[in-house]
Amino acid sequence: GAPALRRLLIARLAEDAVEASVDQLMLTGSGTQATDLVCRFLLRPGDTVLVDDPCYFNFRALLRAHQAKVVGVPTTPSGPDVARFDQLLGSERPRLYITNSALHNPTGATPSLATAHRLLTAATAHDLTIIEDDIFGDFEPERSPRLAALDGLNRVIRIGSFSKTLSASVRCGYIAARADWIEHLIDLQVATSFGGPSPVATEIIAQVLVGGSYRKHMDELRQRLTRTRRDVARKLQALGIEPWLMPRGGFFLWCRLADGQDATAVARTALEEDVVLAPGNVFSVSQTASHFMRFNVAQMSEPRMWDVLRRALKSAPGMTRS
Repeated sequence: GAPALRRLLIARLAEDAVEASVDQLMLTGSGTQATDLVCRFLLRPGDTVLVDDPCYFNFRALLRAHQAKVVGVPTTPSGPDVARFDQLLGSERPRLYITNSALHNPTGATPSLATAHRLLTAATAHDLTIIEDDIFGDFEPERSPRLAALDGLNRVIRIGSFSKTLSASVRCGYIAARADWIEHLIDLQVATSFGGPSPVATEIIAQVLVGGSYRKHMDELRQRLTRTRRDVARKLQALGIEPWLMPRGGFFLWCRLADGQDATAVARTALEEDVVLAPGNVFSVSQTASHFMRFNVAQMSEPRMWDVLRRALKSAPGMTRS
């Protein structure tokens, strides 16, 4: 990929205490392509992959395409349930674990330093490779621990992109990993997509990063999102919808619906009025998030959306809590 952008990304990784050389970083067409390339490189049909439960729904779709067995690790406010993680390493013998390093999608949870250390200790004992998706990292007010920094890019593969912070139209991701793995991943990229991201996209991102405009943009965006999260949380609570936690940053709220309501039923009712909601089981491997829903606070400024949500909550059937 473009040398100028790669150098800038290496400097940004260093800010997270992730030491990488130029031969340890490659550019991709998107964050999703980065994950797909690593899966192509590491997985064979039938391999077991651990994901967080709940997790970003596209991880599950991508892994199904690779014919992997997907197993969920329960998420806690301080990161994955480490005791369960360790049990699954012993019983399932997974090849790979995919997780968000910060501001977990959909819950907004951030792993603690103790959780990160215990995850890496268990991964080392069981020879597990980890994909650390850092796509939401720049939304954090203060940087949380990164697995790639603690591991030194030995068994952790760091990926990221700028589609969430700049524009979904500027498609460019990256992979930071062991140099010998990067060589193979480049070959796979050429074989499957004839190369990396658009030169126009890489030039735009490099120009934004090289000055101080990106930092100013992110400072302003974090402040706006903080105000919006608080405002949306208050409005949701007035409807009996409780956030599972208040994230340190980002634009997602993972919430429990009132009175044991089924989130899928609420979403179906809202869809009749052309409002798309995100019910919990879309994100859950174990299908145990039926009372939960993910809200994107950046998309909740329309008064009509709130009117539709109220009607959907009133019309959708409830469920008895277990």
